[in-house]
Amino acid sequence: MSVVYSLTTKNARMQLVANLIQTMVLGTSALSGATGVLATINLGATTVSGGVLTLTSVPITTTGTAAGTASKAELRDGTGTTIASGLAVATTGTEVIIANPNITLGESLTVNSGTLTHG
Repeated sequence: MSVVYSLTTKNARMQLVANLIQTMVLGTSALSGATGVLATINLGATTVSGGVLTLTSVPITTTGTAAGTASKAELRDGTGTTIASGLAVATTGTEVIIANPNITLGESLTVNSGTLTHG
């Protein structure tokens, strides 16, 4: 049987995550630490409601630091420590929505939305 948290607890836990995160790293399916990183995005404002953390300062534009197809994302703190991983990246229907998952070195890319839902 799985653990069920109250909405108040979910929101408190997600607010802790919101307070810690400063960047989002987009990467390939091999994303881990410095491996597979295609771009790093400085995050702005977030909201937490209904157990869901939502990026509210979107769209966010950044520049690709490597070339490849983005399929994963991680939320990291200011020291680069991963706070949340395993976020899916695509043009629709995933936690992180980007305009084009095919990232090119030196070219701009846009993150259109991002959410993280408490399990």
